Amino acid sequence: MITTPELELDPLNGDRRPLSDWLTTFPLACVVLDPFTHESAWILDTSKRILQGFREADCRPCWILTCSPDDAKRFLGPYAEEVLTFTDPSRAIARGLGVESAPCFLLVRQDGVVTAKAEGWNPDTWRDVAEAIADLTHWSRPAIPAEGDPAAYSGTPIDG
Repeated sequence: MITTPELELDPLNGDRRPLSDWLTTFPLACVVLDPFTHESAWILDTSKRILQGFREADCRPCWILTCSPDDAKRFLGPYAEEVLTFTDPSRAIARGLGVESAPCFLLVRQDGVVTAKAEGWNPDTWRDVAEAIADLTHWSRPAIPAEGDPAAYSGTPIDG
């Protein structure tokens, strides 16, 4: 799926810029969360561990939170300073990336194509996305699942 070129990402610490600007050097490894659901809260520590596993790889690990900047900071707490965080209160970015439910883990290649996506929390599908990122960046993938990760569950609809 090719993303909408006019999508703009709004980082917590920086200026809003088009998606293409964020893809000039590295692909994005994104976890989309809805901080108003239990399902996104249950995966917060796991998603942080996975994103940090790719911190030094040739990609931009990031969160996209479907809320305001203030709500994102409240939800993430100190994690907001540890991982690049974008806010998406209108959910236009999530929809533009083809996300239908949160949590979601996806890889957006530098040409704007979403090449791997896992919705809800299923260790097997999240491992597939991590393997796609590792293959693209020639990096090792974090262990999925790992001790302390939740049991598999469905996500919640982005538009519901």
